[in-house]
Amino acid sequence: MGGPAIDRRTDRRIDEGTNMSERRNSVIDVGFKLMNLTHKGVLKLTGGRWPRDLLGMPGVQLTTIGRKSGLPRTTMLASPIHDEHKVVLIASKGGDARNPLWYANLTANPDVELTMNGETRKMRARTASPDEKAALWPDIVAAYKPYAGYQERAGRDIPVVICEPRSD
Repeated sequence: MGGPAIDRRTDRRIDEGTNMSERRNSVIDVGFKLMNLTHKGVLKLTGGRWPRDLLGMPGVQLTTIGRKSGLPRTTMLASPIHDEHKVVLIASKGGDARNPLWYANLTANPDVELTMNGETRKMRARTASPDEKAALWPDIVAAYKPYAGYQERAGRDIPVVICEPRSD
């Protein structure tokens, strides 16, 4: 009596202030961090030769400036649409209800660096307008069909990010 609640399945203490949604979000966040670290580690070990493709799309190493820390933050993503004039990124977080942290960083500081196929480019990121997203969405889903399901279950409008070359 009066002690902390214990989860009988795991014999772990349950923090009274932590609800199931917060715990689920923590698990999702840790999973994404581990996946990102794995991709970055393999990319470094192979000198940028692998993984060039993620989920059937070109792999992109995105470097943003942390909105709170001011430090460079790197994450691995995939680009469903890209050419010499733009690289399109999808802030889906696998259909999670929350935007990914990299998206918050680039909205605070849109100057980013992208590395694709071993080439690093300075770019400016912006969120696609609703009309731009509507025009791009069929090609995005054609490149990776699960994006449609992510949009359905996310409960938010998944941002489409357009990165264009900077002139500086």
